[in-house]
Parts: sequence; C-alpha cells; structure tokens
Amino acid sequence: MSKVAINIPGMKYGDTDNFLLIAGPCVVENEAVVFETAGRLCELADKYKLPFVFKSSYRKANRSKADSFTGIGDIKALEILSKVRKEFAVPVITDIHNPDEADIAAKYVDVLQIPAFLCRQTDLLNAAAKTGKWINIKKGQFLSGSSMSFAVEKVREAGNNKIMLTDRGNTFGYQDLVVDFRNIPEMQKIGVPVIMDITHSLQQPNQESGVTGGKPGLIDAIGRAAIAVGADGIFIETHPNPAVALSDGANMLKLEGMESLLKKLCALRITINSF
Repeated sequence: MSKVAINIPGMKYGDTDNFLLIAGPCVVENEAVVFETAGRLCELADKYKLPFVFKSSYRKANRSKADSFTGIGDIKALEILSKVRKEFAVPVITDIHNPDEADIAAKYVDVLQIPAFLCRQTDLLNAAAKTGKWINIKKGQFLSGSSMSFAVEKVREAGNNKIMLTDRGNTFGYQDLVVDFRNIPEMQKIGVPVIMDITHSLQQPNQESGVTGGKPGLIDAIGRAAIAVGADGIFIETHPNPAVALSDGANMLKLEGMESLLKKLCALRITINSF
C-alpha cells in the first residue's frame, strides 16, 4: 500500500485503513439510474466505513462503433453529477477527453480522470493539473506500470501533486486484457496511490460485433487479488441492470452484487493490514 494519503475534499472515512472505493455506472444514462446507484453505494460506503468517490462519465468519447451511445449531452450530464455531489455529500469523478474540457468539468466534480488511451497526452494532463483538482490517470493498456512515471511527472511539473494512478490491465491486441499485478507495487514506487480497475480489466475489446465483451464472473477474483497485493483502492463500474446498460454492460457488476463483494474485500483488507 502507498504511504500517500488520499485527501479528496468532501470524502468521509479518509482516516481509516480501508481501501478507497471509486464506483458507479459507466456513463450518465439518466438521473434515475445515477441516483439509484449513488444512493446504494453511499449506504454501503457508510456501512463498511469506506472512503468513496462516485464515478460516472458525462460522455463516452472512445466507442467501437459510430452509432454507439455516447451520452445525453455534456452539460446535462455534468449537472446530474453535480446534483449527486450535493444531495449525497459525496465527491464525484468523471473523465475528460481534451484540454478544453478540464475547466468545464472541474466546475461540477471533485476529481478529473484521464482515460487510459489518453494518458500520454501532455496538453490534457497539463490542463487537468492546472485546475487544482485531484487527477486520476488510468494506465494505458499498452504501457508498463513503471512507464507511468512520465505521466505523473507531467502533472507534478504543472504544479499539482494530487495524483492517483489506476491500472486496467494490458492488451496484446487479441480482443482481451491481461492483469499483471506487478504493476501495482511498480506504480506505488512513483509515490502515488494506486487503484485497480476490476471491471475494465475484464473487458474483451474490439469484438466482431463492434460491442465490447467482458468476463464479469472474474470481478471477485481480480478484486481479491488487488487487495492482497496492496492496492490503495478499487475502481468498479456497477449498474442496477447491466443487461440494459447503454455502455460497458458486459463487464459491469450488477448493483445488487456490490455488498457481497465489498464485505469480502473489506475482510481481506483487515487481514492484509494485520501483517
């Protein structure tokens, strides 16, 4: 585990030894789905004393097919996220895709996330850093953990040291991802907290149908392994009914399964902390 504290404004239970939970539906589909998910996740975070950041993308910019769902409109979605932030008193994280979006999104959320495919984009990293917000940089599927030091360096040189890194597996171009758990301690050596994305790491991208597949049955295994290795947090996308989700339904966890998973991971964390 990293020795760097994650002090996100508005986050409860940051002084506990528990892992950080970043969770929510893949994309803002509508207010009902977002509020149902946020409400349940906040209940669980309170029950298990988990530091929690609610996650949802206001727009999906990286899609296989031109006609795939991308969002309900940027400002409309950001306003829903801002509403979650106020009504549930919870920090919120969302992706940004180009430098112009950084200042806009920063008005509505607490943490800006750099998507994996964009983690080397210097202008994007600089713009995010200059907002003064916490920045979560997702490790590119094409990079080693240690090579993420350069992305971290860019943000630090722009004057921001509030940085997390998130692993989401590695791709070898064969419609699948492989998790190398060596990446967690390797990235922690950079001096930042490291999160494990236990749903996107189970994607099966670039399927012939043009819709990303996934292996949600392995979410539990990837989560337990990440906690055992010492990850500082878990990133997980969840939805009341993934079968009808408009993005990444194939690898999201059904919301009703969250408590069983979190109970297990919290117990494992206690065991790991005892050594």
